[in-house]
Amino acid sequence: MTELGLEPGRVRVVPYSDAWPALYEAEIARLIALLNAAGVTVVFEHTGSTAVRGLAAKPIIDILAGFASGDDRTTVIDVLQRAGYVHRGEQGIPGRDFFRLGEPRRYHLHLTMIDSHFWREQHDFREWLRAHGETAAEYATLKYALAEQFPMDREAYMAGKARFIQDVLRTARASRQA
Repeated sequence: MTELGLEPGRVRVVPYSDAWPALYEAEIARLIALLNAAGVTVVFEHTGSTAVRGLAAKPIIDILAGFASGDDRTTVIDVLQRAGYVHRGEQGIPGRDFFRLGEPRRYHLHLTMIDSHFWREQHDFREWLRAHGETAAEYATLKYALAEQFPMDREAYMAGKARFIQDVLRTARASRQA
């Protein structure tokens, strides 16, 4: 099993672990219980590379958390903080609140409105990779190369993936419209 967790400032890509879906499910069960106790409903999806079977990834589970328009976002933020998540604000992505859990980091949670631009992009990218193994393999190759090139620079690693991600999203949108 691949160990979950990534030290601050580090970039490390590891082979896919069959444990990742179960780790996601266990964390979601914990969060749902806390949110239900607070009277809040949130929709969760496993996102990012750990959500794509067979895809190499940073050993951090990404969680997409959606709330409905008109729901109380501040209550969700409060519950997530009480659950141990560190709220980092939008971090440059309007309409998304970013959270992390663990030292080393084990979970990243992205809170946004259901069907927002951010929600759709996360969903579309994950679904394209799940359906197109050759694209997922290209992505893994890119991530390994970037992690080797930038082992201590997450920003450079993320910037190096940006064009690939945007190209996949354009292709996914075009295929839906065809």
